[in-house]
Amino acid sequence: MKTISAADIHDISVGSVFLATGGGGDPWVSRMLAEQVLTDRGPVQLIGPEALPDGARVVALGGVGAPTASLELLPSLEDPAIAVRAFERELNVTVDALISFEVGGGNSLVPIQAAALLDLPVIDGDGMGRALPEAQMMTFALAGIPPTPALALDYRGETELFQSLDGEQYEPIIRAWAHSHGGMITTVEHLMTREEVASAIVPKTISFAAALGQVIRRHEGHLKPLLREVSQLFDESLYGSVHPLCTGKIVGLEQSIQGGYDIGSVHLESFDTNTSFELLIKNEFIQLSQGDTVLATVPDLIIALDFESGQPINAERLAYGQRLCVLGIGAPPHYRTADALQVVGPANFGLKAPYRPLS
Repeated sequence: MKTISAADIHDISVGSVFLATGGGGDPWVSRMLAEQVLTDRGPVQLIGPEALPDGARVVALGGVGAPTASLELLPSLEDPAIAVRAFERELNVTVDALISFEVGGGNSLVPIQAAALLDLPVIDGDGMGRALPEAQMMTFALAGIPPTPALALDYRGETELFQSLDGEQYEPIIRAWAHSHGGMITTVEHLMTREEVASAIVPKTISFAAALGQVIRRHEGHLKPLLREVSQLFDESLYGSVHPLCTGKIVGLEQSIQGGYDIGSVHLESFDTNTSFELLIKNEFIQLSQGDTVLATVPDLIIALDFESGQPINAERLAYGQRLCVLGIGAPPHYRTADALQVVGPANFGLKAPYRPLS
């Protein structure tokens, strides 16, 4: 894939929801906006960092807040482009390419939408290889690239510039700003050189999401062949293998916005036994357990699929009575180092279980 057209958006969106492990923003409105702007303006270039010229500057952008809020506070077509232009004006810089924070259902599409409006390329990669709830968990931050200067834009068009903050300082401040400005905002951050982008990203995740979405579309309604081909795709990727963890029906669901995050738990009961499972949420699915046994935990990917269709489901779209197939997939190598686990390991989510990586 060298360009992204309106016809590609559905597959990128579905593949991104899969990789986002329940988070990354609701895809539906972002999908419609991206399809509209690409239909009107034509395709955008999808490039690797090596294609950038000397001296090029790249920014990451996307939505920050509680994904549940995005179901009510709908984004506008122009917001991502407005945010990038405001960032350029405030800092007197020229942005040459865009990249996503995370390969999330909604957030993977925000840079594409902005790129079409601004006639800029999009980098094939992102800052997580999945979705995670906090700024210091991005691979950009792990590589020592500060999030600031950063610019935030709310639904009323109000902007604010943030300066001289590292990831851990920035996260509570930007989260509080989002919480006090409707619950969901657009931010532009992590101003990077070509060399910094190349060293920090999880590469080729947008094209991988497109390939994953194609598989899911091709086998929709047929879970076994879908899982077989998805497993083959992951076996040839930088991720770990696909592990079916459980199937069952949602018999209990608790979810609320706390401190700017979606926090919750999902209780599943298996179809054919009396076995129960608990799935914990902090924007994303962060732990699956069966009684006292932890089956998977962050930073490995925990994915909920609709048992009938095979479609991946965002955490905010879960509902009582849904029938799920839950998968676990080993995290990208960026998150398996000792230093990374100090930031993205289970203890950072208040979980007691140690990290036992899936293969």
